[in-house]
Amino acid sequence: MKITIPDDYQQAIEKLDCFALLKGQDVKILHETEKDPRKLAKLLHDTEILVLTRERTAISNELLSLLPHLKLISQTGKISNHLDLESCTRHGIAVAEGIGSPVAPAELAWALLMNTVRKIPQAIEAMKQGKWQINIGSAVYGKTIGIWGYGKIGKRMAQYAKAFGAEILVWGSENSRNEALKDGFQAAESKSFFFKNADIVTLHLRLTEQTQGIVKEEDLMSMKENACLINTARAELIEPGALLRVLKSGKQLFAGLDVYEEEPVTDPGFELLNMENVICTPHLGYVEKAGYELYFGKAFENVIHFINGNPVNITNPEVLRQK
Repeated sequence: MKITIPDDYQQAIEKLDCFALLKGQDVKILHETEKDPRKLAKLLHDTEILVLTRERTAISNELLSLLPHLKLISQTGKISNHLDLESCTRHGIAVAEGIGSPVAPAELAWALLMNTVRKIPQAIEAMKQGKWQINIGSAVYGKTIGIWGYGKIGKRMAQYAKAFGAEILVWGSENSRNEALKDGFQAAESKSFFFKNADIVTLHLRLTEQTQGIVKEEDLMSMKENACLINTARAELIEPGALLRVLKSGKQLFAGLDVYEEEPVTDPGFELLNMENVICTPHLGYVEKAGYELYFGKAFENVIHFINGNPVNITNPEVLRQK
């Protein structure tokens, strides 16, 4: 069957050990991103199986209507808002869901937090220009780190913070707060209390209809002066334009960002990239060798099972019953 893997920015897929699972298959890898559904459909016109890299490729009804040969979409990790599952089902396309790990995303979030608070990238860049000690950062020790979302990643972040001598303040669902209390951490009494009392806020929520735009401009404005916001979850968790408005308002706020409303970001003039108080990374949260082996290994296994007539991990099994 004809298999296509789009949006392999780093040209990394063929170098993975798990790529051997597709040996003997007709595989095409696309290294450039294409957002226009009609142009993308031309690149995928004969594709029967599509293997996605997390949420890089938007799977819309318009795109699916232009892909009559497509039979399976194998997702790396969990399905999110990038994929219209109802449309897949209507078009008779099975969707196989993969697995993920909190390790690489949590490590990246902590590294971004440390770099933002200590202002390390700015100092490195200045040193390359022949300048010495151009700024002064802050220690994590003794600060209150606010963690919104106490799932697998949030729990790891709490343990990292504890090891660095920080206080942990958790906000989220009632279950998240209860779990935090069980683990010996403080739970915020309200969203307002959370934003006003944390020195550093780090977001670890899934993007859903309920969480889209859940962080408001007034939440960010209520944060302490010289506080820090870390977002390695989803840019859409923050209401559109709110972060940029706050950063440009004169309020002393620092931000470490790994996610953006439109990706990839390839414009050197992108406004957030050119702010002294913002550190940007190119959505590296899950981009790590062991993580890729895990994500793509499971996705490729799902492909082989499907080809062999034994589909597994299908999220819309009604499609299989129709065939």
